Amino acid sequence: MEVPLSAGPGTPTRTPATPADARRTPIPGTPEFTAAVQDRLVEFFATRRPIVEPLGPVFVDAADALERFVLRGGKRTRPAFAWTGWLGAGGDPDSAEAGAVLAACSALELVQACALIHDDIIDSSRTRRGFATVHVDFEQRHGERGWSGDAAHFGASVAILIGDLALAWADDLVHAAGLPPAALARFAPVWAQMRTEVLGGQLLDINGEAVGDESVEAALRINRYKTAAYTVERPLHLGAAIAAADRDLIAAYRTFGTDIGVAFQLRDDLLGVFGDPEVTGKPSGDDLREGKRTVLLAEALRRADATDPSAAHLLRTSIGTDLGADDVTRLRAVLTELGAVDEVERRIADLTDRGLAAIDSSSATPAAKEQLRGMALAATRRTA
Repeated sequence: MEVPLSAGPGTPTRTPATPADARRTPIPGTPEFTAAVQDRLVEFFATRRPIVEPLGPVFVDAADALERFVLRGGKRTRPAFAWTGWLGAGGDPDSAEAGAVLAACSALELVQACALIHDDIIDSSRTRRGFATVHVDFEQRHGERGWSGDAAHFGASVAILIGDLALAWADDLVHAAGLPPAALARFAPVWAQMRTEVLGGQLLDINGEAVGDESVEAALRINRYKTAAYTVERPLHLGAAIAAADRDLIAAYRTFGTDIGVAFQLRDDLLGVFGDPEVTGKPSGDDLREGKRTVLLAEALRRADATDPSAAHLLRTSIGTDLGADDVTRLRAVLTELGAVDEVERRIADLTDRGLAAIDSSSATPAAKEQLRGMALAATRRTA
């Protein structure tokens, strides 16, 4: 295994990996599984070196920034769901194709990188996982080197291209994984649907903010396509497709994935307002400053319009502005007093119960059912 494109701050290092066909993949959700996915990603980035280097140091720097972003952290949630979907449909972790399946599952981390890098630009976020976001990183490089033009525009432009590169390389990793032709043919249409859904969900989000759609229904639709589809539902579907699962199991996976994926995003919405920045890696109350049209906010506005016009006015005039710590504290209190926090918690519990019921009654293997139950509870009860 070669070293990363160019080691830099925040780039994890690993000891040389064992060949993919000679190692047993551990259980999703464990440090060993995270390390196994990390190994596949490190190996893939090394294969990009001959393509990247001839373009010169500018492109090497951009590719290196993407590599650092992908390898820096994350729970590898999406590969874990895809891998478990494959196992639950009869996939054999000791089979000859297991290494190829894990590599294809790992490509989901590059789709995630694309979504996060672009999302940070859209939301004007300055940090991610305790580090400068990609567009801020390149904005700072521009300023430090005294280059001409607007530094912020340069940073955003480079980050857009790096996000595009992540999406392109996700496809490359899938096609280089070594899946059998029949499995790849089943995988491809689900992969295509997933990519369209996540981009469509992002557009729904942007449009919702522009037109001022404050409805709970709109916020839930965004959660369904922007997050749930590519976080849980489609990864499970992808794993099932590789294993040639039947329609009933795929339907159960999709029900579970939609419900748990939306619950996952609802938990994220709560953390975006109430989360500890030392744990989440993002400033406290960032979602309030960014004016995100979450279910939490939509539910609060619905209730305030009915019972407390002054609270409704405060929310509408405060969200999306440069809030100080005291402002965030006040808005948190309003959201709580209106009962919006309790309502979101109720939705999370109901969705989790419904998703677990779907998987419990499915034909997934007992081990996969147990694994998915644990993953669902971890995703919906997390603190970061």
